[in-house]
Amino acid sequence: MTYQVRLLGPQDQQLAWDLGSLAFGYHEQPMPEGWTSDSPGRRTLGVFDPAGRIVAKAVDREQGQWFGGRIVPTSGVASVATSPELRGRGLGRLVLTQLLQGARERGAVISTLFDTTPAPYRALGWEEVGALVYHTAPTRVLAEIRPDAHTTLRPATEADIPAVGEIYREAARASTAMMERSGPIFGATPAQQLADYHGYTVAVDDSGTIVGYARWDRGPGYDATGKLTVDDLIGLTPEATRTLLAMLGGWASVAPTTVIRLGAADPVWSLLARGDAKPESTQPWMLRVVDAPGAVAARGWPRHLTGEVDLELTDDVCPWHQGRHRLVLSGGDGRLEPGGAGTVRLTPRGLASWFAGAATPQQLRRSGFLTGGDDDTDELLRTAATGPAPTLHDYF
Repeated sequence: MTYQVRLLGPQDQQLAWDLGSLAFGYHEQPMPEGWTSDSPGRRTLGVFDPAGRIVAKAVDREQGQWFGGRIVPTSGVASVATSPELRGRGLGRLVLTQLLQGARERGAVISTLFDTTPAPYRALGWEEVGALVYHTAPTRVLAEIRPDAHTTLRPATEADIPAVGEIYREAARASTAMMERSGPIFGATPAQQLADYHGYTVAVDDSGTIVGYARWDRGPGYDATGKLTVDDLIGLTPEATRTLLAMLGGWASVAPTTVIRLGAADPVWSLLARGDAKPESTQPWMLRVVDAPGAVAARGWPRHLTGEVDLELTDDVCPWHQGRHRLVLSGGDGRLEPGGAGTVRLTPRGLASWFAGAATPQQLRRSGFLTGGDDDTDELLRTAATGPAPTLHDYF
């Protein structure tokens, strides 16, 4: 059977809703009036059979993620679905390979996604490099934290949203892989951002500067079932972090449980014992390099590292970058030049893990994702990708 792969048009929106609602479990809901799969920053590819029925789809989100202090153009893959009668017949591979080609043409150099099951994505070169984790902690533990006497808290106003965005951006810039919260998919107005949460609190130092914020929701009930859910808590100073956590602790009598989204190296851990915070939900996410020369040029690298490694990339899904390249690093910049001896060979999953700093060359070698090279090439590659653990705070 011959299938057609194309971008969705206005006439396809009901078909996309029907397939997605069945795949993701909201098929009892009617399509909302005016709903579209293709809001600004989103492109939906559909696979259609000869009868014009949509049998698979996937969304390419135009987003950026921070690596080495720079924003790397990214394709965020979402809403991947295949008709249940046709699963296992290669339609997912068909739509995703076309999506990757289109994403590269529009300028994306890497791709990320949250996987419900890793196997089909690993077969196409994505690899799990991190997880979005919510931790549960007794609110009484936070009540033991003392606020800073010179830091005050107040509800955020619309005028505060630009300052809050800069606080997030400062944390994201120092991270590996956190989202850049700008562009078409982050187009909510300040009023809409405030309305999304029950509480949006800013921390202000004694000079009047906003130095931290928290976004949180108060769940129902005021007995043992009461809880707070905190999506963001970022302080630029230890005093701000401490004072925001102490505020959450003030809910202990009516919301005895706090659920908070934290990365592995979040400064909150300096005030919260890991034994007191248990993972409540873990959502793994994956990365794939879409354009290796573009990805190497886009991200930042250690400024004091200078060196070269000859690489050979294998990639039948993104064949435009497979072959031999020389990785050249100097002064915080990197480039992949054609040629070289192909000393170190990387699979797509190995390239993804190394680029994200999720695994060392030694680990990749043991996984079969890297072969060749020696102690010197291993050390250069390890040092190049050293940094914070890959972290995402935005689900898509």
